[in-house]
Amino acid sequence: MIVLLYSSLDKRFLCLKNIRTFLSTCCEKFGLKRSELFEAFDLFDVQDFGKVIYTLSALSWTPIAQNRGIMPFPTEEECIGDEDIYSGLSDQIPKMTEYDKRCCCLREIQQTEEKYTDTLGSIQQHFMKPLQRFLKPQDIEIIFINIEDLLRVHTHFLKDMKEALGTPGAANLYQVFIKYKERFLIYGRYCSQVESASKHLDRVAAAREDVQMKLEECSQRANNGRFTLRDLLMVPMQRVLKYHLLLQELVKHTQEAMEKENLRLALDAMRDLAQCVNEVKRDNETLRQITNFQLSIENLDQSLAHYGRPKIDGELKITSVERRSKMDRYAFLLDKALLICKRRGDSYDLKDFVNLHSFQIRDDSSGDRDNKKWSHMFLLIEDQGAQGYELFFKTRELKKKWMEQFEMAISNIYPENATANGHDFQMFSFEETTSCKACQMLLRGTFYQGYRCHRCRAPAHKECLGRVPPCGRHGQDFPGTMKKDKLHRRAQDKKRNELGLPKMEVFQEYYGLPPPPGAIGPFLRLNPGDIVELTKAEAEQNWWEGRNTSTNEIGWFPCNRVKPYIRGPPQDLSVHLWYAGPMERAGAESILANRSDGTFLVRQRVKDAAEFAISIKYNVEVKHIKIMTAEGLYRITEKKAFRGLTELVEFYQQNSLKDCFKSLDTTLQFPFKEPEKRTISKPA
Repeated sequence: MIVLLYSSLDKRFLCLKNIRTFLSTCCEKFGLKRSELFEAFDLFDVQDFGKVIYTLSALSWTPIAQNRGIMPFPTEEECIGDEDIYSGLSDQIPKMTEYDKRCCCLREIQQTEEKYTDTLGSIQQHFMKPLQRFLKPQDIEIIFINIEDLLRVHTHFLKDMKEALGTPGAANLYQVFIKYKERFLIYGRYCSQVESASKHLDRVAAAREDVQMKLEECSQRANNGRFTLRDLLMVPMQRVLKYHLLLQELVKHTQEAMEKENLRLALDAMRDLAQCVNEVKRDNETLRQITNFQLSIENLDQSLAHYGRPKIDGELKITSVERRSKMDRYAFLLDKALLICKRRGDSYDLKDFVNLHSFQIRDDSSGDRDNKKWSHMFLLIEDQGAQGYELFFKTRELKKKWMEQFEMAISNIYPENATANGHDFQMFSFEETTSCKACQMLLRGTFYQGYRCHRCRAPAHKECLGRVPPCGRHGQDFPGTMKKDKLHRRAQDKKRNELGLPKMEVFQEYYGLPPPPGAIGPFLRLNPGDIVELTKAEAEQNWWEGRNTSTNEIGWFPCNRVKPYIRGPPQDLSVHLWYAGPMERAGAESILANRSDGTFLVRQRVKDAAEFAISIKYNVEVKHIKIMTAEGLYRITEKKAFRGLTELVEFYQQNSLKDCFKSLDTTLQFPFKEPEKRTISKPA
């Protein structure tokens, strides 16, 4: 029914599309407020032509219209109320039913998705492929980012969307959006890098005339020269941020209660996606800011990204327990730390590093005098009272601003409801895509996205801490689990997971030649496939510092040996004979109890789908080995990491587990789904 109706609604659809384009332009180009705009159907159905006239009037008074010599209306002398002239028009035009409006919305969703997918294909076919003969692979990767991944995802998305729209009432459309929510998270990377991609494209085109000519030729072939590659690169970011607006309009014109509720789920998913993409983009900008801080501060031997997001920085005067005279300083405040520096031209000399975990602030207005500079002060006091600082500010307003940021930082370290329901929540950087245990929405950003319970590992937003179900674990050890160097492992886990810096993948080996310039620091050995976590990096610099996650070594290396690390799509583990799916210890022990030594399975923990474990029969007992996941890597020991569960299992099918656990001298021999190869003798 919907498909048949589409042809008769094409003209209406195009009219509504043009009206919405006009309304968007009024906001984006002319600066009108949303409250000054009419609704699309106010004009289309002539429901409220007075509101249309009101919008046009507001438009005529904008600076852009005035500069073009357009006469604004109404003038003060003119009479208001002319909308009565149009009062009978709406009665003469057939009105669209809500069903017709809903069909228009569905048509818009499908047609714009078809056009967008064609645009992605055009970028790949008419720009990316031809330019591969002119540009280096690094340039192609920087300019086009993950455009091919976007095309693959949207080809499948469009296919599923069309199938859903072909069903009665498009009742299953909401499921398509929910299904693709996590797949669309790849937009986080694209939107974070598209600005740099455009700048890099401009630099390359300006430096090489042949590239500039090729770009013009590509544009001519792709769309008769109407849009440049630079224009087209911005389209994906605009598209992913529009889905929730399209669904919002569809919800508005859906009458059936169940359909409306289902579409609201899809709307929530796309709103969550848009917020997540924006937060990833913002976090990448924050990491660049942190890197600039890092490179400008001398004597700083640790990564600032470990200490959260920057809150505020600026000049102040300071006294301490050791020195009572006021000292001129420049301070950087982050979520977890205060860096007190002395300014030296364009750089800073670190004088003191204050970890805020053990400090609190206290206002002291006794010396405040508005007519005297640097008299506005508050105290930064250590909990034990052994150390403290007096921070002086130039004006009362600056003092208030710094106090607010300190309070916010300490609130992030010790949030309200951090211990609610038996939990112990702490700020945490999640490596994998994670949803809040309370609201099921995504934890947004690339580092310190939210909080994780130190006991049960439950993830949550700061505002959701009080609504997370009771803690399921209170720090106890579970019998039967391997515990070698447990304290050391926990410390290493925490150290790794606190890192929130960008990661690169090595594609060319480096063994120290050429050496890092001057006394910059030691070189970092690189092998193809290694994952390097950046600690210091500038796009314009040839040498970067990082930590090799395979060896835990830190050092410097040429930046042209690495490329952005892209985590592959989740592996389909169900094809393996050793994968048991969600299962707890008791289930594994029941399955393996009567099996041969060396029989094993890999299971997903029921309470935490991000955690896995190996269960293996050895010496008549079932042993359980926790698989640690961090940085997108899998490991059962600090010595060796793998990029996937399959690689980990295949390695230990060939190599003994005794290298990790001395009491476990066996390989992973028999996947539990294989038929038993020996007859178990019954006791006499």
